[in-house]
Amino acid sequence: MFTPLLTERLLLRPVRVSDSDALFERRADPKVSDLQDWPMPYSMERAQSAIERAMANDDPPNNGGFMLTIADRDDTEIYGDISMFLEDDGRTSGVGYSVTPAYWSRGFASEALTAMLDWLFDVKGISRAYAMLHPDNHRSARVLETCGFVYEGHTRNACWIEDEVSDDLIYGLTPEQRTEWNERTRTAPETVELVEPYPTGLWSVIELETHRSQERFVAPVSASLAQVAVPPFRPGFGDNPDDPRVVPWPRIVHADGIPVGFVMLGEPYETHPDAYLWRLLIDRLHQRRGVGQRVMELVIEQARAWGCPGILVSWVPGVGSPEPLYRSMGFEPTGEIDDGEVVARLQL
Repeated sequence: MFTPLLTERLLLRPVRVSDSDALFERRADPKVSDLQDWPMPYSMERAQSAIERAMANDDPPNNGGFMLTIADRDDTEIYGDISMFLEDDGRTSGVGYSVTPAYWSRGFASEALTAMLDWLFDVKGISRAYAMLHPDNHRSARVLETCGFVYEGHTRNACWIEDEVSDDLIYGLTPEQRTEWNERTRTAPETVELVEPYPTGLWSVIELETHRSQERFVAPVSASLAQVAVPPFRPGFGDNPDDPRVVPWPRIVHADGIPVGFVMLGEPYETHPDAYLWRLLIDRLHQRRGVGQRVMELVIEQARAWGCPGILVSWVPGVGSPEPLYRSMGFEPTGEIDDGEVVARLQL
């Protein structure tokens, strides 16, 4: 008999017949069903059938699925469901989950997934966990990344739902990756410095990377360094080789002496006196340590040293966007949209 899992806020227990109504209402909700692999409309019969299949086993089978209900610790409110799909005689497992929209953005999915991963790796002893999701399912990607999963690949035309086909993204997690994630430094650094790029150790800087879901918001370090070597023309000019170029100001972000990110400004000039925050990337293993805010403080200090009246930045809206960081530093949208990005300015 499977022993329910307890977390700080949640109870993960085997499903019951009485969970059918909640499962139906959740999976029939367009906000939940969008980008999922079950056909719509979702019926009560499908929910009851899923519950019956899950209840056929007292413990997760070594080759098959097992569903748990995500509830509050007192088992009075149902938040969602989470499933494991064991394969290879119980040595690997897929994972899947859904949470009622009323409980989104509270961290319930990542808290539940972490608990199930602890059981799969520490009790079951699996060698790999994986998940597959629609490329546009950014919320689910953020849940996986919060739990340490690493993007592994993009499969084309891989998922059929009745007569429609879509791509899939593959995320994976091995014991080694899980250890690296769980043992990452999480405390705020004592020192944050912006260091000029130098040849020694450059490859380790190029290897700094965001989570996969954040790649649509910031270019990789290699692309930024390429623009340092070949900067774009200044706004208002053409593409004549003799036209003036933007002057990049690239810096490696060091936290307690260790490279953890990259930032690049466009220096001000006569007709554009504001500095431009061109790039800001913090490595996935060093996010949520307060590094980004410290970097922004140093960027503001540099802009003031140049005598700039303000700093410009732009962002792509969406789940995982850097918008909250920039707004917290005082940036306000100007009303301009540049190639789909919101342009904002900080008055100095």
